[in-house]
Amino acid sequence: MDNLLIVCDYFYPDIASTGQLLTELCLELQDYFNISVIASVPSLQKDKYQSDINYEKFQNINMYRVKTKYFDKKNKISRIKHVIEYYFSCKNAIKKLEKQNIIFTISQPPILGGLLGLYAKKFHKAKLIYNIQDFNPEQIQAVGYIKSKLLIYLLRKIDIRTCNNADNIIVVGSDMLDTIKKRKIIVDNKISVVNNWIDEKSVYPLSCDKVLEFKKKYNLKNKLVFMYSGNIGLYYDLENIVKVFDKFRYRKDIVFTFVGDGVKKSEIEKYVINNKIDNVIFIPFQNKEDLVYSLNAADVHLVTNKRGIKGVSVPSKIYGVMAVAKYILGIVESGSEASNLIERSDCGLVVEPENYEEIYKAVSYIINMKSDERREKGVNGRRYLENNLTKSKSISKYKEVLFGLSV
Repeated sequence: MDNLLIVCDYFYPDIASTGQLLTELCLELQDYFNISVIASVPSLQKDKYQSDINYEKFQNINMYRVKTKYFDKKNKISRIKHVIEYYFSCKNAIKKLEKQNIIFTISQPPILGGLLGLYAKKFHKAKLIYNIQDFNPEQIQAVGYIKSKLLIYLLRKIDIRTCNNADNIIVVGSDMLDTIKKRKIIVDNKISVVNNWIDEKSVYPLSCDKVLEFKKKYNLKNKLVFMYSGNIGLYYDLENIVKVFDKFRYRKDIVFTFVGDGVKKSEIEKYVINNKIDNVIFIPFQNKEDLVYSLNAADVHLVTNKRGIKGVSVPSKIYGVMAVAKYILGIVESGSEASNLIERSDCGLVVEPENYEEIYKAVSYIINMKSDERREKGVNGRRYLENNLTKSKSISKYKEVLFGLSV
């Protein structure tokens, strides 16, 4: 069997979506490859690991956990220091491994994830698969995280170099092919589109009585529940969307819920408290095994992205929402992967980002819909997912790419 090295920031038991996806992918591949994974030590278990590089076994997978200092995700300097420390720690781990045949690296952390792949490819004289979950610097540019045009130009040049030197590029949405074209990357039939996924066998529609306990716990019973579930971060415009929800404060029969955590959560909480909005609530991040209950507790799910993210990133939360057969309000750009999925499956409504008047009208429209019509649209989403977007279909595509590079 070929030796396959996967380099990623997050891996089991970390809760980040990319960590969960790569964990599931490795578990499906472990019978076909000798897999080694280099990842950060789990974010909630840093004190457990003492060495700079910590070896452990996860089923048949060789794990090399690199230790980095604690960092503040809300502090830009602290975040940058972390990714640089992670980068050099991973390079050190790459040098200590036996010969690898295939390197699989993802585009996180921004730019440096790709550079680690290039370094490992050269050091091990291996083939490289570059899995682009998010294009950067395009993503951080869209939200104004970096202002320097020179720095953005240099970062883009570096990532284009990674793309051009990869043996295969995997993007997670068809709209991301447009960014490949804009970058004028030398493709030469080496690009694949493989959607992310949710395990549709563990996340599925539940009857009302199965989620009653969850609804009672968070005072959602007998209310029309709008839900945003996932990372409350920089790329979703939630700090402005909550102001649209404010216009429905008088509706005691409706509740808007934010499930999860992220750098923008405190800002949104502050707005809700200062404006005394009673029907916006916050629910803690749910463990993977509880996700099926929280997702099923909603009547309508929000799938959002800021303007400028089209072709740059795909909100993976859409797969979980489709899996539980819920109506989707997509606040995403027309022609984006998420927009196309909603429209193809006929599982909801799409509104352009930052058009707050149209978002208000969309919420009003959904409120006035018949519940049976909302449910029917949600079922459309589940049906489409079962036919086109299952976990096994996506993993089969990964296998096809990997087997194609096997020596």
